[in-house]
Amino acid sequence: MIPWCRVVFPPARGRPGSDLTNTVEKKPVPLDFERPELEQEVASLGAKTFHGRQVFRWLWRKGTSDFESMTNLGRDLRTRLAAHFSGDAPRVESRQISIDGTVKFLLRLADGRHVESVYIPDTPAQTFCVSTQVGCAMACAFCLTGKMGLVRHLTAGEIAGQVRTLAHETGLVGSRFNVVLMGMGEPLHNYDATMKALRILADDEGLGVHPQRVTLSTVGLVPAIERLATEKVMPNLAISLHATTEEQRARIVPVNRKYSLADVIEACRRFPVAKRRRITFEYVLLDGVNDTPADARRLVALLNPIKAKVNLLPLNEAPAIAFRRPPDERVNAFARILAERGLRVSVRRSRGRDIRAACGQLIVEGEARSSGQRLADRL
Repeated sequence: MIPWCRVVFPPARGRPGSDLTNTVEKKPVPLDFERPELEQEVASLGAKTFHGRQVFRWLWRKGTSDFESMTNLGRDLRTRLAAHFSGDAPRVESRQISIDGTVKFLLRLADGRHVESVYIPDTPAQTFCVSTQVGCAMACAFCLTGKMGLVRHLTAGEIAGQVRTLAHETGLVGSRFNVVLMGMGEPLHNYDATMKALRILADDEGLGVHPQRVTLSTVGLVPAIERLATEKVMPNLAISLHATTEEQRARIVPVNRKYSLADVIEACRRFPVAKRRRITFEYVLLDGVNDTPADARRLVALLNPIKAKVNLLPLNEAPAIAFRRPPDERVNAFARILAERGLRVSVRRSRGRDIRAACGQLIVEGEARSSGQRLADRL
């Protein structure tokens, strides 16, 4: 049982001196710029606008932040750029390869912090699972990342930069791949940086990742969902639901005490869903907690009449998690009830469980805040 607690969110942008944002770099970081912004920044150095576009291509298509290697720029401009900008892309510090081909990358950020990103091949598309925060403040009871607390938000360049790094590491630049914001962190808790990262990724002068190939997963921050509904660059929406009653969800998803299950569902009913698209509702099945036939029937009623599909995720167990994975028969029975009542449903086959790369298993040892500092403890 999670004790009763008051939900308090730290600000989406860290104050000066706070470690919620990366304050190490004093010079502008080129990966943090959308292309029009970068064109203006480069032009402020006395260059032409098209030079900024060239730099953007080098950064994202070529995957280099080394201005000296940008050989279609004049030497004097390269020198000015190197003096003006600073900051590296997320760098691969280590990788682990699962028996099923999934690859988990430990990425080092410019300030020495780390995040984990995952490449999931043949799903049936190629998929990159990227992080939006170092740690997470949501403290969901079945998720290892929540055990870290929130260390800091990532910048737009650090979020998009993970995609850049993985695309070049896997040789998929120029190919079609999917991006899921389902790694470490709550994307809508770091709203501005997350949305800016998606605009950077969508730019055809760079990686050209269409928003329809991006899925953003949120535990249900209602004001941010409503704000997302107004965006021009709108990813597919996935809601981490995991329960069918208020009491049940409050026990396993503490944010439910601030944004109720009813409020989340109502926000989803109002959310604009494109033709032939659906909102995905993710539901982690916990043995003896939320996996009964009654839960399945309540879930059907909750999602009516939303254009919905349900992803059932039998729990990925870990020693630090107090719950257990339901037996396959109960998982199948739950799915059958949903399908028989007209819901689109799939049972997700966990990838990378042997290297702790599956959903809810991402955690960077040594990055967690001390018990006196962990933001999750303040929820």
